[in-house]
Amino acid sequence: MPRPSTGASRLAAIFGLAALLAPTPPAIAQTYPVKPVRIVVSLAAAGGADFTVRLVAQKLGERMKQQFIVENRPGAGGAVGSEVVAKAPADGYTLLVASIAYAVIPSLHKNLPYDPVNDLTPVAVMVNTSNMLVVHPSLPVRSVKELIAFAKAHPGELKYSSSGNGGSANLIMEAFKLATGTDILHVPYRGATPGLVDLLAGRISLSASAVATSMGNVKQGKLRALATTGAKRALAAPDLPTIAEAGVPGFAVDNWYAMFAPAATPHELLAELNVEISKIVYSADLKERFAANGLEPAAEPLAKTSAYIKAETARWAKVVKAANITAE
Repeated sequence: MPRPSTGASRLAAIFGLAALLAPTPPAIAQTYPVKPVRIVVSLAAAGGADFTVRLVAQKLGERMKQQFIVENRPGAGGAVGSEVVAKAPADGYTLLVASIAYAVIPSLHKNLPYDPVNDLTPVAVMVNTSNMLVVHPSLPVRSVKELIAFAKAHPGELKYSSSGNGGSANLIMEAFKLATGTDILHVPYRGATPGLVDLLAGRISLSASAVATSMGNVKQGKLRALATTGAKRALAAPDLPTIAEAGVPGFAVDNWYAMFAPAATPHELLAELNVEISKIVYSADLKERFAANGLEPAAEPLAKTSAYIKAETARWAKVVKAANITAE
């Protein structure tokens, strides 16, 4: 067998050395995280988002062998917490958890010190939840159709409560008003609890509050439930129709809690977090705990997640404009 020429040997050596020196793909999955990860929640503690992210953060820590530290930074309809993460290094060590209100920030807040569309990118929608359309028992309505008829017969007389402009109850009720042609007065509060107090006292006529928050008062007869707001019946209230089933075809609003990261975060890292979160939220023990609080796992692959958030942002921009919702 002929020996290779000296020139061929030199070429082989050169190519071999080049292969050794060539840059290799980043081994993010093998190295992340090497230090604690900060998760900024753009809502107050003790709500659905806080409950969700603390469960997920604990499981992420167990699976990824590092601390995931939750920090609540509410304010300005979620813009305060979002800005913190938008301006953080895009290295996966500062993440954001936000609600459906995230999709409203671009159309509701102007002249922000960050770009709410281009400075953040979705990681995963962790869970979603229906709200429950509830009325005070003194209101003489027992169905969505009766509520619509009463509201049209008494324009501007009914009042609904929300946790503030751009919050889930505000968005749901304004979408409901647009879909039904009704005139119902919005009374914003600083948080959901003060509004609930006035609703229970009869000073407010109705609201679209979280299923977990409403269920106890409904069972005790302090509130009357008419429907849930989501695309399908809520697991926590399977006997209650959706608003679409109850007489407003096509109506569906699911509140959601999702995780985001700075926009320049490497795709490989986003994909890894997406996969881990999906495994966590669909695990049997968390599904059971979510269900007890009116929450349902909703994680999908990264591309579908990005498309969903983009569609939600476009949808709510139309509602904000049509309902003339303004920032507080």
